Amino acid sequence: MTEIDPSNADAATAWDGPTGEFWADNADLFDAGVARYLQPFLDAAAIKPTMQVLDVGCGNGLTTREAARRAAGATGVDLSARMLDTARRRAAVEGVANVSFVQADVQVADLGEARYDRIISRNGVMFFGDPVAAFANLARALKPDGRMVLLVWQDMGSNPWLTAFRRAVAVGRDLPMPPPDGPGPFALGDPGRVRTLLTAAGFAEPQLQGVSEPMYYGPDVPAAQRYVAALLGGLLTELDDAGRAEGEAALRRTLEEHVGPDGVTYPSAMWIITARRATS
Repeated sequence: MTEIDPSNADAATAWDGPTGEFWADNADLFDAGVARYLQPFLDAAAIKPTMQVLDVGCGNGLTTREAARRAAGATGVDLSARMLDTARRRAAVEGVANVSFVQADVQVADLGEARYDRIISRNGVMFFGDPVAAFANLARALKPDGRMVLLVWQDMGSNPWLTAFRRAVAVGRDLPMPPPDGPGPFALGDPGRVRTLLTAAGFAEPQLQGVSEPMYYGPDVPAAQRYVAALLGGLLTELDDAGRAEGEAALRRTLEEHVGPDGVTYPSAMWIITARRATS
């Protein structure tokens, strides 16, 4: 691992450890889960054949490879060595040669000056310890006429899948929710906070486009239950036998309520955020 900002030390330990391992093991499920968002995201990025693209928090590299197919070259950056290995293998299998993957903390990494025509991220920029510093570094790396396009979760109230799952496995416990102002999955869910952070980091006023699509969790209830139970980590395993049985039954009930012709799906909502560097 290269240099890590102290504010991102815990995130680096998780993403280059058990969290990264989980998402590498479930790469196809995650990509399928948010697949309906991919085309609107790529449309907003409007990548052209002459462009160089940076993909932040690239994970297993699907969006980096899609960018590379449209661009002169694409670089994916992430904290997880395991996911980056998956990304490299898949790029090789798919014959995507104009792509590279780098393990780094973009809050402090040397990304170059005005190097990229597009900076993109699918669910990868909500976990910075110091978001203004991270986005300022990204602004420096973006060409003056370039564009940054981010796909991030809207607020928790617009994403009932999370509350449904956590309510099911609470079993009498008061489980804390992820903080709305991060670092965490909903850190960029508030449009006002997004505008404040990005303009403080050197971007012009960003544009936010709301997109709502079904979030997919599996073809049937048993498959979805295995995935969601693993996604929730120790929230089930830390219960005693009776509590675990109660939590598993409650989780199965909510999944059964959301199974349909397309498998198990829940309503979800994201922002597509588009920003350009501020002009001096």
